This record gives sequence, structure tokens and C-alpha cells, in this order.
Amino acid sequence: MRLLVLTNHGEFSLTKDLIDNIPPYAILSHTWGEDDDEVTFKDLTEGSGKSKAGYRKIQFCGEQAARDGLQHFWVDTCCIDKSNNTELSEAINSMFGWYRKAAKCYVYLSDVSANDYNQFTQSFQWTWEPAFRKSRWFTRGWTLQELIAPLSVEFFSLECKQLGCRKSLERQIHEITGIPVQALQGSSLSNFSVKERMSWAGKRETKREEDGAYCLLGIFNIHMLPIYGEGKKNAITRLREEIDRRSENGDHLGTGQWFLDSPEFKE
Repeated sequence: MRLLVLTNHGEFSLTKDLIDNIPPYAILSHTWGEDDDEVTFKDLTEGSGKSKAGYRKIQFCGEQAARDGLQHFWVDTCCIDKSNNTELSEAINSMFGWYRKAAKCYVYLSDVSANDYNQFTQSFQWTWEPAFRKSRWFTRGWTLQELIAPLSVEFFSLECKQLGCRKSLERQIHEITGIPVQALQGSSLSNFSVKERMSWAGKRETKREEDGAYCLLGIFNIHMLPIYGEGKKNAITRLREEIDRRSENGDHLGTGQWFLDSPEFKE
């Protein structure tokens, strides 16, 4: 796992690929913009990327981590060398664990403005709630595990103002996603059937079709080699087979043949 470090001059540097003795870190959850707008691993290693739109949220994550007493932080756009297939595969299979182990998870909502914040009374007019409920963040595949996995999830607006946390916004999140409150409160995912967990992802989308299956690996504690180019149908078939195999081996994943009642995952 490769982390970012914020220097005293507001610059970022990457650590080496850490295996053991990983320091406490914050982690960013966000929605991707256009590929050309995101700061990549190559950008950071070459010392470029500051002019890209995605630089703002990386800077926000580092500065917020520093305010929370954390020197290290992780952002998916630039901490993974996606040109290295082995590293990308490891990251996809480790992602749920990385979010689970983070000291803080910051959700940056680029489509939610909170200009009505009153810094003196520390209150909101809640005019941002309609935009919060419609945020693109709730429609993406990868953000499902980013909502559930971390121990601490905090939501921030476009202006980097804190809107609340998973606990304080529990009712709204439940109403938006349909995810049971118990799951949002950290109840073991094994307490929920496979069919129920699949329903949480039913209306979510991913940029690459195969990610519709790969983004669910952590939700089912499954490890599977990603094969981009196999198509969504084949990726989901392999996921189904792996879940059924785990169930047959006695793992508490729910009933077999779960996919028969999951129309959103039928081809």
C-alpha cells in the first residue's frame, strides 16, 4: 500500500509500497471526473498535475488529515500505479480492507454545496440536503464499500465544509440507499443475506462494466482476479460461482442460487 504525505510546504510525496508497519492514515472517497482531470500516479512521480481539477480534492484530503492529526493519507486516483496489472489486481482485492483500516474516511461531494454554513453558530440551514440526497456519490458502484467498510465516515461539501458523519446522517443515508441502519452502524455483513447485499448495489453504476462485479468483492469477502475485457456478464458469473463455492464450504454468505432473484444482475 502506497500512501501520500503532506509536507510543510503543502506539497505531496508518495511513500514506498508499504507492506508492514503501515502508519495511521486517512482515506478519500469521491466520484471520478473525466480521466484527464484526475491526478494520476504518473503525475505525482513526475511532479505534475497541480493544474488538474482533481488536485483540489487531494489537497483537501491532506489538509483535513493534518487537522485530524494524521500525517499520511490515501487517494485512489494517484496512489495506485494502474499501468501495473499486478498492483492494480492487488488494490482491487485489498480495497475494502484499506477502507476498513483507515483512521478516517472523508467523502468529498463535488456536487453538494454548503454555502449556508454559519461558522459562528456552527449550524447549517440544511439547504444542501436535497443536493445531498441526489449526489452522484450514492449512484456509483465503488462507493458502496466506501460507505460501509470504514469505522469513521465524514461527509464534506464542494467547499470542503463538513456536513456530518455516517452516524449523524444515518436516517438520510438509509432513505437514499435502502441499506439497513444496522449495516451502517457496523453490524457484520454476514448478518445480511447475499440477496439483500446484492440489492444495495442494484442501481449503482461503474465506468468500466466489469467493475460492476469487482466492486462487490469486499462486500462478500471474496478475492478474485480481475480480468478487464471479460465483460460484465462473465465477471458476474465468476463472482456468482465464487460466492456459491464459499457458501458450499460452510461460509455464512446466504443461500445458494441467490442470483435467480437478482434481476438487476441478470443479462
